Amino acid sequence: MLLSFYTKNTIEAGCDEAGRGCLSGPVVAAAVILPPDFKNEILNDSKLLSEKKRNLLRPIIEQEALAWGVGIVGHKEIDEINILNASFLAMHRALDQLLIRPEAIIIDGNRFNAYKNIPHDCIVKGDSKYFSIAAASVLAKTYRDDIMEKLHNEYPVYDWKQNKGYPTKKHRAAISEHGASPYHRMTFKLLAD
Repeated sequence: MLLSFYTKNTIEAGCDEAGRGCLSGPVVAAAVILPPDFKNEILNDSKLLSEKKRNLLRPIIEQEALAWGVGIVGHKEIDEINILNASFLAMHRALDQLLIRPEAIIIDGNRFNAYKNIPHDCIVKGDSKYFSIAAASVLAKTYRDDIMEKLHNEYPVYDWKQNKGYPTKKHRAAISEHGASPYHRMTFKLLAD
């Protein structure tokens, strides 16, 4: 069962990102502040949920959250500043969107760059421990999937509708055959050995 908060009686934002390991497209992060009494039977780490469940949860999260935001860092910026920094930047951009200023931030993972002097805690597998991080993981994943499906219409050969830019065999085979698209991350290892 997921926990409601990490620090009691605090306006706490949960943060997570999606698309770090992809070969193409942006990295997308979300920040979510949930009401203290928020509960949901389905909500969990987005990786453990079906696409159908994630899409069902997104409007519920957006409606019930006290505040939420989504931050995007494109493939060109990723190539310029590296994926780790791009992940942090996407989270900062998501936090910038919050209409309520959090008093604390909990992040899925083990590293983060401090944001505006707000205390933060990094929690490994936080998206399967805390509602706010799980909610952020669902928003980040669904918003990124929407972007990749639009890009798929432009470049269907890479099968982004299915693989969302992750390094599947079919995706790598398409890169091998057709070369990289304008949306590929050129600093990533696009082809397997």
